[in-house]
Amino acid sequence: MRVGVVVFPGSTCDRDCLQVLRQMGASAEEVWHEERELRGLDAVILPGGFSYGDYLRAGAVAARSPVMEAVRSFARSGGAVLGICNGFQVLLEAGLLPGALVRNRGGRFVCQTVWVRVESSRTPATRALQPGQVLRLPVAHGDGRYIPPRGLDPRQVVFRYCDEAGRLRRSANPNGSSGHIAGVCNAAGNVVGMMPHPERAADPLLGSADGLRVLAGLWARPVARAPVAAGGRRR
Repeated sequence: MRVGVVVFPGSTCDRDCLQVLRQMGASAEEVWHEERELRGLDAVILPGGFSYGDYLRAGAVAARSPVMEAVRSFARSGGAVLGICNGFQVLLEAGLLPGALVRNRGGRFVCQTVWVRVESSRTPATRALQPGQVLRLPVAHGDGRYIPPRGLDPRQVVFRYCDEAGRLRRSANPNGSSGHIAGVCNAAGNVVGMMPHPERAADPLLGSADGLRVLAGLWARPVARAPVAAGGRRR
């Protein structure tokens, strides 16, 4: 299994992703933002950070970089794609996921550890988990308030912010996301975006190792591929 981690100018969590994946036994490699092909990869991660300085809008410039056409092609072939924080913003700007991420409630950057509830196990990132499981993961973002499109299929919600017991309380929603949504997928389920950072929760010494259960889904075994049609549904 080979996992590619895309590196944009301004990415800051690419090294963390690579290190954790390699410690888990995955064959993980950097993919430069100017690459136009993703040959031989089984999964792709768009990491967190501040791609291109987050000029214009977070993720807006990165979504138009050469590598993203290759990521689109990879996603259309049914390949597993995970965007984390800024990577989630890039996937939204690229049109690979529905909805938008806007400024946090209150306009402040949030950096804290939160609880998230798994809503779906049909994606590569959550196939090692069960719906209802609660994970402890860190967040760090200024533009993380998710706004879904009208009529979003509830099956596309992958994670929700919650309290330790899995309850959806306002105080447990760090950025004011609609419906407490912390992560979504495309209709086919092979492209996932999430604001929490699983790569920063990879060791009990860091406060949690729950992130390993998310990343394990990407490389532990090959993802069964099926072509994805326009709109993100399986053909």
